[in-house]
Formats: sequence, structure tokens, C-alpha cells
Amino acid sequence: FSADNSRTLNVDSTAMTLPMSDPTAWATAMNNLGMAPLGIAGQPILPDFDPALGMMTGIPPITPMMPGLGIVPPPIPPDMPVVKEIIHCKSCTLFPPNPNLPPPATRERPPGCKTVFVGGLPENGTEQIIVEVFEQCGEIIAIRKSKKNFCHIRFAEEYMVDKALYLSGYRIRLGSSTDKKDTGRLHVDFAQARDDLYEWECKQRMLAREERHRRRMEEERLRPPSPPPVVHYSDHECSIVAEKLKDDSKFSEAVQTLLTWIERGEVNRRSANNFYSMIQSANSHVRRLVNEKAAHEKDMEEAKEKFKQALSGILIQFEQIVAVYHSASKQKAWDHFTKAQRKNISVWCKQAEEIRNIHNDELMGIRREEEMEMSDDEIEETTETKETEESALVSQAEALKEENDSLRWQLDAYRNEVELLKQEQGKAHREDDPNKEQQLKLLQQALQGMQQHLLKVQEEYKKKEAELEKLKDDKLQVEKMLENLKEKVHAIVSSIFIACYSLSRGTSRNTTLKYNLYALVSVGIISTFLHVHPFGASIEYICSYLHRLDNKICTSDVECLMGRLQHTFKQEMTGVGASLEKRWKFCGFEGLKLT
Repeated sequence: FSADNSRTLNVDSTAMTLPMSDPTAWATAMNNLGMAPLGIAGQPILPDFDPALGMMTGIPPITPMMPGLGIVPPPIPPDMPVVKEIIHCKSCTLFPPNPNLPPPATRERPPGCKTVFVGGLPENGTEQIIVEVFEQCGEIIAIRKSKKNFCHIRFAEEYMVDKALYLSGYRIRLGSSTDKKDTGRLHVDFAQARDDLYEWECKQRMLAREERHRRRMEEERLRPPSPPPVVHYSDHECSIVAEKLKDDSKFSEAVQTLLTWIERGEVNRRSANNFYSMIQSANSHVRRLVNEKAAHEKDMEEAKEKFKQALSGILIQFEQIVAVYHSASKQKAWDHFTKAQRKNISVWCKQAEEIRNIHNDELMGIRREEEMEMSDDEIEETTETKETEESALVSQAEALKEENDSLRWQLDAYRNEVELLKQEQGKAHREDDPNKEQQLKLLQQALQGMQQHLLKVQEEYKKKEAELEKLKDDKLQVEKMLENLKEKVHAIVSSIFIACYSLSRGTSRNTTLKYNLYALVSVGIISTFLHVHPFGASIEYICSYLHRLDNKICTSDVECLMGRLQHTFKQEMTGVGASLEKRWKFCGFEGLKLT
């Protein structure tokens, strides 16, 4: 272990201080597993992140020596035997398990696990001994020890858990004692802790936020810039746009603003002259654009001529090279070359001829195009000579039409200005009639709205009346049901009092009162009992229930009491043959039918 992550361990057997970087004790055991010592830099192992879920899709197996410790273990072949050695600590000794035994089983690793379960501790093992053994794996945050020889240890980092799992299967002995209470076999396994899961989820949320931020920044970077907003029309903006329309460099921006204003409907009688002047300025750029096109066409023709001259020069040189190859292929020189040289010369000759033919075809194609253009020009010239008179007349007619349109637009503009001046002068005299007409229209609209509202209110009133009549009918039905219920209850109570009076005849007044109250309580208990037994019960079953309340109850008295209350109890015969049985049922609610 490095000095910044671990502390030195004292070995009691030799009484000497061994730093963890020495190849002894714990470091030797780690080296036997194929784990390199501290100080080797490694690449961070990150789990695969799923941006759609914002969480980790899978966590790869985390080795005991993660980059945080500076230890990166190479992959251990499954067939290679793992050799563990004795580990000496200050207060105890750890003996390795039998290498022939299978490795200890572990549960599935929880996400973000930093806590381990340690079982098989000695009974006399203290928290100090646990810290002494497991602090070699890394920084310990908390230890929760139980009285049943196990504990939970939470480390600072996840890779420390894998180092602690290395100790699973070791036998621990405190000092040199062989007492059973001073020995034990360690079992280290992953433990599920809420703090670990919470920290892991926080990390996933942070990664999800970073991924969303990265995507948003990428989308903003790739999003095309939005066009600048077009200002609304005003006299000041109109003057600025008119000046820009006269400038060749700012013409495209100004004409877009002009087009937007016209499409918005900014043209009216007052602004028509300004718009006409801006349209006239836009029209003045047509001649400039035509001249620019002609200049570019001239440049293109000059470039074509230069390309044709250069291509003809290249073809002349290709012809000379091919002539060299042909002269070298003649008998005078051909016999003096070797076989390999002849082969190369023939290959070079074929390649040069192919390239020369390609360039020659290209040059011939250019010349054909020029001849076709010349023929088209001649045809056009012949047709133009025939149509010169007609085209001249048409051009004169178009020029006269444009002048007529411009004069008509100017006349319309002057008329608009005169009308605006007249409207401003006589505005006070003309405001009365339109205002009256507008007021009449508003009143008519208000009357129509009131009529529609009145019709809606009448319809709602009719609906409410129908609902009220329905509620009255329901109220009458409920009142009838209450009257029936009252009559039923009155009949039941009167029958109970009659039965009680007949049973208590011949006794004193106080005894009669007590007996009546006792009978009323009994009737209530029997009614409740039979109500929860809808299929009835025998008299013996009822009396057995009443005997729990009072041992002096007589079965004949109970049966006599229930026989007198015909509106409350009734007796029915159930069963067939030998299983025939008399059962009492509660019938106090049979006459009531709630709807």
C-alpha cells in the first residue's frame, strides 16, 4: 500500500516494522493473486452509462485494486491456482484456507457497494482487532459490530470492498491462544446498505445531468442561427431602409425588410408613396445585376479559353511522349533492350495512349459545344433579322406602358394626399353619422345577446323544475318507508312487552320490572346472535351462547319467549330424514324493502 492510503503494520513475531510496499505479509499475498503493488497508474474503469434512463445499465465487476488505490490487477486465469499465505498482524494472525477447497460463495454485488458483512469473528474479538485487520484494505468509515460474532464494515471507496473479500475463508487467531473463543473462520460478503445506494443514485443523477447538459450544448452548437427580427414600419425605419436600398452592399438585407413590410400589410394610403419610392429603388438594381451577370459570363468564357489552350498544350506533350515510345519500339532500338525493359516500355506506352485519348476526347467535346453554340447564334441571328421590326414595336409598347403606369401611380398618390387633407379638415363634421351608426349596431348586437341569454336561462329553469319534481317524488317514497319502519318497530316492541308481561305474571312489581328488563336484554342478544347466523340456529346452540352470559337461563323460557315474538323470530324445519332439525331465524327486517 502507498503511504497516502495506508498505515504501516507492526509484526509481533519479528518485532520489526514492515511498510506495506515490502514484499511480505499482505503484499506477498496480494502478489500471489496477480495484484501489482501500489504506484502503478491505471485507466479508470467506468460503468456503461445509458443517457436515456439517466442511470447505469450495468456495473462491471470491480477488482480489489481500482485506480483510486493505484493498483490495477491483471485478469487472473480461471485455471491458475490461487496461493494465499499467512498474514501477521499486531494482535492476531490470519491463516489461509485450504487451496483445494472451492472459493467462498458471495451474493450479487449491490450497486455502489462500499459495505461488507464479516462473519465468523472470534467471541473475544474486539472492534480494535477488526480495525487492525481490515484497515489494510483501505480507509474505514464506520463499523457496526453485533454480539453474535459478526459485523458490518463501511469503507471509503468501492475498490476497498474487493480487497476485503480476499480475506474470506481465512482462519483468525488472537495472539498465540488456541482457545475456541479466540479463533474463528472469516466469511466476508457484500452487504446492502442504504447509504451506499443513496450515494450511487446521487452519482447516477449527477452523470445524467452532465449528459443532458452536454447534449443540450451540442444541440445548441449545431442549431442554425435564427434570422434577425424585422422591425415594424415607421417613418424613421422607412428612411433607413430607403438609404440601404441605394447601397449595393446592403441591398439584400433592405429588400428582405421591404418584402416583410408589404406582406404584413403596412401599405396604406398614407405610406403608399414611400413604398413606391422604395420599390423604384429596388427596380434600379436590375441593370446592375444584369451587368454583373454579363461580367461573370465573360470571365467564364476567358477561363474556358485558357483551359482549352492549356489542354491543347498538354495533348501536344502527350503526343511527343507517345512518339518516343513508338520510336523506341522500332527494330533498331528494341533489340538492345532487355526483356524486363521491353515489358515496361510497352506498359508505359499503353498508359500514355489511354491518357492521351481521354484528354483528346475532352478537347473534342469542348470544340463540339463551341460549334453548337456558334450554330445556335447563327440561327438566332437569322430569326432576329426577321423579328427586328416586331421586337422594336413590342419594346416601344412596353416602354409606353411603364410610363403610363408610373404616371397613374403618381396621380393616385396625389389623390390620396388630397383625400387625407380633406378628411383631416372636415373630421369634426363627419364624426357624428358614423358614431350613430356604430352605436345602433352595438345596441342591436347587445339585444341579440340578451335574447340568447334569456332563452338559455329559460331552458335551465325548465331543467331545474323537472329535477325538483323528481326530488319531491323521492322524498315521498322515503317518508313512506320511514312510516313502515316505525310501524314494524312498534309491533316488535309491543310484542316483546306482551311476552315479558305474560311470562312475569304472578310476580311482584319490582320482580316484574327486573324480569322485563332481563327479557329485553335477552331478546336483544338473541337478535344479534341470529342476525350474524342468516341460516338460523337451533335452540340448544342459542342457549349455549346465552349460558356464557348467565348460567341460570332456562332453555324452555328462552324458547317460550322467542315463540311469543312472532314478528321477530320464526322457527323452520331444515334437513331430510335423520338430519331433520328445527332452527330459529331472525325475521325482524323481512318486511322492510329499501329501494
